[in-house]
Amino acid sequence: MSSATPTSARVRRLPVVGALRLGRPSDVWFKPALSVVAAVAPPSLLLMTLGRLDLAPYTMAGSLCALYAHNRPYAARAKVLAWVILGMLGGLAVALVSASLTRNAVVLVTVGALLAAVQKAVCDATRVGPPAHVILTFVSSAALFVPQTPGQVPGHLALAAAAGVWAWLVGMAPAPLRPHGPERRATAQALNAAAAYAETARGGEEGAGARSAAYAAVHAAWQTLLAVRNRPSTTRRALERLVIRAEVALAAPADADPARLRSWARAVRGTGRIPRTGDPRREEDGLRREEDGLRPDGVGSRPDGVGSRPDGAGPCRTDGGARPDDDSLRRDGDLLRERDELVGVAAERAVAPRPLWSRLGPLAPVAVRSALGCALAGYVSLALGAERPYWALVTAASLYQANITLTWSRAVQRVVGNLVGVLLFAAVAPVAQLGPLALVLCILACNFGAEALIGRNYWLGSVCVTPLALLVTELPGYQPTGELVTGRVVDTLVGALVGFVAAVAVTNRRAGRRVERALTTVDRAREYAARVAADPSSTPAALEAARRGLAAAVVDLRATADAAAGEWWQRALPQERVVLVEQAAHRTLAATVRRRGLLPDPGTTSTYTYTEGASP
Repeated sequence: MSSATPTSARVRRLPVVGALRLGRPSDVWFKPALSVVAAVAPPSLLLMTLGRLDLAPYTMAGSLCALYAHNRPYAARAKVLAWVILGMLGGLAVALVSASLTRNAVVLVTVGALLAAVQKAVCDATRVGPPAHVILTFVSSAALFVPQTPGQVPGHLALAAAAGVWAWLVGMAPAPLRPHGPERRATAQALNAAAAYAETARGGEEGAGARSAAYAAVHAAWQTLLAVRNRPSTTRRALERLVIRAEVALAAPADADPARLRSWARAVRGTGRIPRTGDPRREEDGLRREEDGLRPDGVGSRPDGVGSRPDGAGPCRTDGGARPDDDSLRRDGDLLRERDELVGVAAERAVAPRPLWSRLGPLAPVAVRSALGCALAGYVSLALGAERPYWALVTAASLYQANITLTWSRAVQRVVGNLVGVLLFAAVAPVAQLGPLALVLCILACNFGAEALIGRNYWLGSVCVTPLALLVTELPGYQPTGELVTGRVVDTLVGALVGFVAAVAVTNRRAGRRVERALTTVDRAREYAARVAADPSSTPAALEAARRGLAAAVVDLRATADAAAGEWWQRALPQERVVLVEQAAHRTLAATVRRRGLLPDPGTTSTYTYTEGASP
């Protein structure tokens, strides 16, 4: 059977019930939930005390930036939060200036749609992470329809900037207590994912889903650890060793010990000591003395009669005498191999990221979808006589995902969540209208609920986001509940319907070509990694760079294939070839791991070849 045989073209069924299925909550759901409350509360309460709660929407724009970058190391988080705040201020400035210069609703909707498209493309290209462009679009779109004068714009921007600085401080507050918290969580998730895949392999199941999830988790862990470039850290190096062990488990899942991987994951969480995979007491000069006894070709012998295997699998006896102490050999071999791995990690750290402009090109269809869908949703809302067309615009902006299928799922989630949310608002509104303090407390409760629930499913979080958006409109003054509920329902339905139609009209026809390019990239990376692994003169840095490049290419291939599979009206995808290329890449990855001596060669049983974390 040809490996390039494509699957037959067909229109995928769009899910409804599956889109509403609840998932497991995030391990750190409480962090963004508490952060947003801590960021919103002080500015809002201060303005309430001063009797200027009408200015709270501007401070809230800055406070909502505390939702970002909770998965980043703190050094990287500081930069990401700063850029998010600057991006928020830029979009808000454009919106406020536009609102001060014109009250033409059509012009304002057009500006909002263009801003939404730019925010979507930039957030996707930079992979800023949740909540991505949605918060930025909500802030700028709402500001477009708040009456302004040019003289008020600087003051309103200053309020948003001051709240943004406070949000930055809130986001960075845990750093002194848990300086490596994000890296620890990412490492634990990689170890748990590798353990789950190992359990699947032991059960005799194919486990394609578990394998993809494990590779993605390991890749995400490396991305987190490498996010802080050229910042040496003993803790981070220890975490890198554990991620290497997760990679070993992926290369040989049948031999991995899931219990040990999970115990490492439990130990990594918190602030306790990080498990060591080697002897941390040995110093670099001792390792150099060990290596000095080896010939350049790696087959020589040391003065104690212990040599290395020609295939790099580990030390072996060369004098035929009694074996040295097993524990000593294990420590020495693990330390040498782990140091080689970390040399490759350091080499990867030195690689500069791709420029932003090169990442924006593939996102052109998504940007066009966003601009067209948001503009049409706003125009239809205006035609129906809506007072707040930005609700329809924001609804359309929130839909657009990697493909049509995911966009449909988000539309279902948005509609269901908003319809339930307006019912919640109708119940909460009488309490919120008791006074300014009651209103602020209701807003804080909705902020907490949205972030606590949205990790389980988007629609569940929208149940709290909807009353939050409606309560914010009451900060300048109370409004009839019935009118707010009716307007929100109509704009939600308009935004979801028009936004999805725009997504269908602007199909990402480049998706198939991107799959072909991803396949070519994996093939080239696999061939290069195989050549490097077969070359006995390859340096550890070169081997590690080749292995990491291949792993990243495999992860990107799976994400690209999944995104393309959800698109409509395009040529059939070479699904069989994707599977075969993935399988070949996984075998090459295993070979590169063996080349570093972390796994035994197939068929060998030498007691001098070690796989830490493997079953006895």
